[in-house]
Amino acid sequence: MSETVRCHYERYPYPQFPLLASVRTGDTYALNLIALWTRFNGELPPKEAQRILIAGCGSFSPYPFSVANPASEITALDLSASSLRRARLHCLLHGCHNVRYRTGDLLDAAAAPGPFGLIDAFGVLHHLDDPVVGLRSLEARLAAGGIVRVMIYNRYARREEESIRRVFRLLGVRDAARAKDIIRRSAKGSRLRAFVDSSDEAGFDAGLADSLLHPCVKTFRIDEVLELIRQTGLELLQFAHCDALEQVDDELKRIRRMESDRQSSGNFLFYLGHATKRNNLDSALNYLLLNPCLRRVITPLQFGTVQLPPRLGFENPLLGWRERSFLRSFRSPVARHSLGPELLDSVRVYQKAMFLLQYTR
Repeated sequence: MSETVRCHYERYPYPQFPLLASVRTGDTYALNLIALWTRFNGELPPKEAQRILIAGCGSFSPYPFSVANPASEITALDLSASSLRRARLHCLLHGCHNVRYRTGDLLDAAAAPGPFGLIDAFGVLHHLDDPVVGLRSLEARLAAGGIVRVMIYNRYARREEESIRRVFRLLGVRDAARAKDIIRRSAKGSRLRAFVDSSDEAGFDAGLADSLLHPCVKTFRIDEVLELIRQTGLELLQFAHCDALEQVDDELKRIRRMESDRQSSGNFLFYLGHATKRNNLDSALNYLLLNPCLRRVITPLQFGTVQLPPRLGFENPLLGWRERSFLRSFRSPVARHSLGPELLDSVRVYQKAMFLLQYTR
């Protein structure tokens, strides 16, 4: 099946963002390796863990990861040479030069040998014949304390796509041109027309092909996700999809309630850890540091109020002049014990948002 998937993405590199489309450094704060490592380990990453693997990188992800981690060594791995060419061009156009591009299968350990401190598998495992084998392959590349970010399809979030995709497969529809012809001839008010009209993806060939023509798609209920994780040595650290609750057990209960009503919490997005040390957020021995991606956000030259897009499932605090001034005091490490009780409530808010990083020296 990997060859079929490779051919799909050679024909339809995904996603198809304009090459001049840019991202702001502040918007990439949740992709920063140091921020994620300190969140789940309570210490700065060792030198051998300061490497990132984007497994199944597609045509865009290397760019925001490079923006978020300009000093890290990043390996972008993908089956599709076409996707990698576009990813390389996007990075070059925006001055990102710390990415190495590798054509290959993530199941092949030689394609991108570890160890890595951070592995991104966003929208990848559900396109494998055996997602367990894929996740184990990524686990084997992790450094001790390493983190994997996973996005995987939620069965209830994909009901319409999957019903249409299966019909297209039965009809032998394999290319976007024929799919668009069928859509044009579909009745107004039909499920097909309603889905396409409401979908941002269906407006361009690569998005249409990824959502409705992909040759290998699996979807998951939450207990199937947990079983997938259970078959590895990884630990579920945090959910990060829309409206996710901060505590894993609370979010599991919320998702199960929604599934019992056949409702969707959106596609699952979560972090897994390999022998992570966790972080005692209230320890007086810790130091606090501004997320490196926010340095431009909190500059005195920034006017107005800023609200960064949510990346961990919940809305971020607004950053007005007073809030940015507070965060600027953490551009260099600050000992937690040096802060008075009146400041610690604000510190906790920014730690939760990953604007402030905490670690023990």
